[in-house]
Amino acid sequence: METVAKRLYEAMFLVDSAQAAADWEGTLSVINNILQRADAEVVSMRKWQERKLAYDIDRKTRGTYILCYFKVDGRRIRGIEKDVHLSEKVMRVLVLTTEKRPADMLERDITGQPEEKPGEPSSETGEAPTPKAEPASEAKTDSDKPAASEAPADADTASGSDAGSPEEAGGSDDSAKQEEAEKTQEPAE
Repeated sequence: METVAKRLYEAMFLVDSAQAAADWEGTLSVINNILQRADAEVVSMRKWQERKLAYDIDRKTRGTYILCYFKVDGRRIRGIEKDVHLSEKVMRVLVLTTEKRPADMLERDITGQPEEKPGEPSSETGEAPTPKAEPASEAKTDSDKPAASEAPADADTASGSDAGSPEEAGGSDDSAKQEEAEKTQEPAE
């Protein structure tokens, strides 16, 4: 007898929101039946989100996403996708291997814990958190970047009219440029 190595897979099932709301248990049982036919062991299954679809699928505009983790022989994935195609309740499925995902991210997804907050260190990069004041200043400079072709002309006229202001008299060139950028941004808001 041949020993089958089952690997952990992640699947995102898309179902019609109206059908899911009307018969949630029936929707989950359809997905469970598809996975049972493939001899898959369900590790975790939960509702991920309900969203407006980017485009209509079978004249439906909203969909509910169900995130599922299961262990199965890799040769059975094609059968799962085929069963989804034939199903009337499941509109789409995306199956991915979890081989290259970090264990802590997998554990967080399987248990349904919320994602890390922006102030916390990232588990992927291991970088320290950035101060809260810094992203706000970055946002101002990023918004000035699209108008780079206009920036030199605006800077010349603004520096000529504001050259004698008391604020810029003791400041460095960098602080003067930042103040000019803030002044040009205020009317746009």
